[in-house]
Amino acid sequence: MKIKTIHSYQEISETEKTVLVLGYFDALHQGHKALFEQAKEIAKQKGLKVLVLTFLESPKLAFCRYTPDLLLHITYPEKRYEKFEEYGVDTLYLTDFTSDFAKVTSDQFIDTYIKQLNPDSIVVGFDYHFGHNRTNADYLSRNFEGNVVTVAEVTDGNQKISSTRIRDLIQEGRVSDANKLLGYDFSTRGIVVHGDARGRTIGFPTANLAPIDRTHIPSDGVYVTDVLVKGKQYRSMTSIGENVTFGGTELRLEVNIFDFSGDIYGEEIEIFWLEKIREMEKFNGIDDLVEQLKSDQEIAINWQKA
Repeated sequence: MKIKTIHSYQEISETEKTVLVLGYFDALHQGHKALFEQAKEIAKQKGLKVLVLTFLESPKLAFCRYTPDLLLHITYPEKRYEKFEEYGVDTLYLTDFTSDFAKVTSDQFIDTYIKQLNPDSIVVGFDYHFGHNRTNADYLSRNFEGNVVTVAEVTDGNQKISSTRIRDLIQEGRVSDANKLLGYDFSTRGIVVHGDARGRTIGFPTANLAPIDRTHIPSDGVYVTDVLVKGKQYRSMTSIGENVTFGGTELRLEVNIFDFSGDIYGEEIEIFWLEKIREMEKFNGIDDLVEQLKSDQEIAINWQKA
């Protein structure tokens, strides 16, 4: 897959007809996947390539009062690119959603960006809107000479699968539910850094993680996780919280990796969140903590996907 970062439609040059997918894809979830399945089918039938035009960051940054969560993603960029390629995208166009871009009218967008992308067919979601005047897919169908395919809402439990819903589930610690809507396991990347080294003294050594991506992190608690270390995956359990039993006041992300030994400081690892075991607790002493950790470990070792 080719990835092209552009700052203007003038940087686009597609001489052959394409199948174009439009939207903002933060999570590449099951609802998004339905668009790409439709685009891939059209491309196969007509012998065309699949193109995507999307944004590096949320369009909300151009409209809303800034809050730090606006810069957070569900899935880090490299994984999003992997999913685009997995879903059949041949060329990915990335651009910034700026104030200038927000001023582009629907007609101007069709005459510039869409014209340059040279689509035979366009695939969008049922709730797609575009242009300064926020027109929808019906308007696009009336004003674009080619074929416009609008993909219906994809639901789970009678609710729309959406990035907002997935973000809420992650923030509630309901990672297994989030994974179901994503269609893959939500993950966090980080670098292993030095912590208090207290875990190894009680038989549960942990790798302390400093996250390296602007991604959401689940709510405080203890989780069943898998972790990718040096290209190999291990079962693990991970805690997020302030380590209140030992008077901690800083947020810590610590992973206890099963069947693994050795120092990995400075290594980049990836944690895959599978299921929440329990909330963070303050224990009366080390013995009570160790007994709970043994129970947590048993749950994590035996956990299997439904």
